[in-house]
Amino acid sequence: MAPSDLPAEPTQARRFGKARSAQSTALLEDYAELIADLLAGEGEARPTDIARRLGVSHATAIKAIARLKREGLATARPYRGVFLTDAGMRLAERVRVRHRLVVDVLVALGVPAEAAEQDAEGIEHHVSDATLAAFSRFLEHL
Repeated sequence: MAPSDLPAEPTQARRFGKARSAQSTALLEDYAELIADLLAGEGEARPTDIARRLGVSHATAIKAIARLKREGLATARPYRGVFLTDAGMRLAERVRVRHRLVVDVLVALGVPAEAAEQDAEGIEHHVSDATLAAFSRFLEHL
């Protein structure tokens, strides 16, 4: 792209702002989705398990869980692990649906399943509602 092809400053600022915002919420979304999965599969979501599955330190997981609690997405009870609030469960479900849709589109395009799962982990946080709707229409027409 030549410098003369740059978008107008407000347009470019809006695009970069959207990306920064998505990066900020991606962490909460990943934690909420994993906690929901652990609760469904294991019956509990302990900070140690969360840290191991996300490949982060225990301290990092505790910090993120504290943020989930501040945002009203989770609660934690001593010796009982982490639980999602109704808002946290809605967030986890929304992320799960987005993730599945992105994976399905990538697989439909010929991306190997494991690569599609891995790539969806980044894409799912940055994709717009308009793009998700287009993905859904694309899959319906296959």
